Amino acid sequence: MLQRCLDMLAPALAQPGAVVVDCTLGLGGHSEALLRDFPEARLIALDRDPSALRLAGERLAPYGDRATLVHAVYDELPEVLDRLGVPRVQGILFDLGVSSMQLDEAERGFAYAQDAPLDMRMDQTTGVSAAEVLNTYPPGDLVRILRTYGEEKFAKKIVDAVVRERAKEPFTTSARLVELIREALPQAAKRTGGNPAKRTFQALRIEVNGELAVLERAIPAAVRALAVGGRIAVLSYHSLEDRLVKQVLAAGASHTAPPGLPVIPSSTSPG
Repeated sequence: MLQRCLDMLAPALAQPGAVVVDCTLGLGGHSEALLRDFPEARLIALDRDPSALRLAGERLAPYGDRATLVHAVYDELPEVLDRLGVPRVQGILFDLGVSSMQLDEAERGFAYAQDAPLDMRMDQTTGVSAAEVLNTYPPGDLVRILRTYGEEKFAKKIVDAVVRERAKEPFTTSARLVELIREALPQAAKRTGGNPAKRTFQALRIEVNGELAVLERAIPAAVRALAVGGRIAVLSYHSLEDRLVKQVLAAGASHTAPPGLPVIPSSTSPG
């Protein structure tokens, strides 16, 4: 998958002085590959997770000032480029979802396979945790979140159980939530589709980090930041992200002129 992204971005990054943005730095694997394969390019990399920035900074240190790492959410790309004095960039990469580091650190609460505090914040210095969402949101909002972000067919059953249990004792750890989901689902639902908690955990993670709202702002901003001939690559891992990205890119590629005109006015063309 990485090689396909590199190949797709290559025509835009071959020129000297090209700037490429890794909007989801993580542990720096993609950024390292970009710096290695395009020795004339400069990298700007964003991440909301201070731990990821620290570890990636160590990994990318050999590349010196070719790499600029910024603590930011990727919908802040226009502000970041403005601060750095970069009007346009030649390439942009998004790798959506949770990084392996966040899954591996049990205390972050992203993984449902091990007991951990219900946090799920990609930036633990700000925002509300998954436990706060579970313990304080009205039932109707929780049902909407599980149905919309987790595509969970049994959202109402799960939320009814959550509301009943949180009245006895607030949720603090993932194991209790996983067990509750197992007990709430019909037997047939437990036999298919992997761990029955995965859709609920996905939904909570998206809500806690505002992932879809951030993405909906970030993709148009990224397209506007591209220079002529620039390219953008997006790796998405579930249908909600995939659908949103395709819709935004399709909208940005279409013109707004009335149908039937022999010539499309430049004022109605994309970009």
